[in-house]
Amino acid sequence: MATAAHWLEGARLRTLPAAVAPVIVGTAAAINMGVWEPLRAFLALVVALLLQVGVNFSNDYSDGIRGTDDHRVGPPRLTASGTVSPRTVLFAALACFAAAGAAGLVLVVLSGTWWLILAGIAAIIAAWFYTGGRTPYGYMGIGLSELMVFVFFGLMATAGTTYTQLMPGEDAALPAWVWLLACGMGLLSVALLMVNNIRDIPTDRECGKVTLAVRLGDRISRWVYVLSVLAAFFCLGGALVLAPGAQPLLAALAVPTSGALVYGIAQAKERTQFLALLRNTGLHTLLWAFVAACGLLWVLFSS
Repeated sequence: MATAAHWLEGARLRTLPAAVAPVIVGTAAAINMGVWEPLRAFLALVVALLLQVGVNFSNDYSDGIRGTDDHRVGPPRLTASGTVSPRTVLFAALACFAAAGAAGLVLVVLSGTWWLILAGIAAIIAAWFYTGGRTPYGYMGIGLSELMVFVFFGLMATAGTTYTQLMPGEDAALPAWVWLLACGMGLLSVALLMVNNIRDIPTDRECGKVTLAVRLGDRISRWVYVLSVLAAFFCLGGALVLAPGAQPLLAALAVPTSGALVYGIAQAKERTQFLALLRNTGLHTLLWAFVAACGLLWVLFSS
């Protein structure tokens, strides 16, 4: 019988910073532009969290029925461990996607950004076919997984949050600094996925799961992680330089944790080290978002 603790583990709470952080940044960007819509920000957060948990349950189900989680290094999965039936895990994933869609529709109605319906549908399709379907792109090892998390957890989540808080007619184009922040968020999401897949290289090879990390190998994959973390830092600094009234010096607050992650990936060998690095990458993503938000909101206190 599955307990609440089992379901919380299955939801993979350590991945939720990738969902929360873009909403923080996108909302701060909207406030910097003179708009504050707390209800819309809350709905954007609900959509992001439900999509992330839905992705996690979907991945649990699809990998579980294929047997690719049977010898994994990380915490046991609901389906692979037999704790929960595959059908129940699938239902949980679909329920999360449906709830995300419902919250998204309310957000679209309130904001008038009807084109985001298509973006939302695309996000759910991408979430399912990551490891679901006959030919999941998560098993292709050609970088599609990394591209999808960059687009949906970076560009769309960040810029989409900002778009939905602007007044109708103000959403024709976002300034370059918003897109820099969105790119930074996407790069950190890539780093989260990469460290998870580097950890799983040995077991993924055994079961025939070809991720980009498997394709590139351990050494090059670590460099991809490092470059993602460092590029995200420069996106942060560049955005705070360009944003009106922002304080770019605050970007320095992200230097220690960026350095710690670079050192951590260079040293990681054991399972516990990778699990700690995955957690720390998520925490760094949240810190990055809070630093970006504080930098953007500086204008409120300096005027």
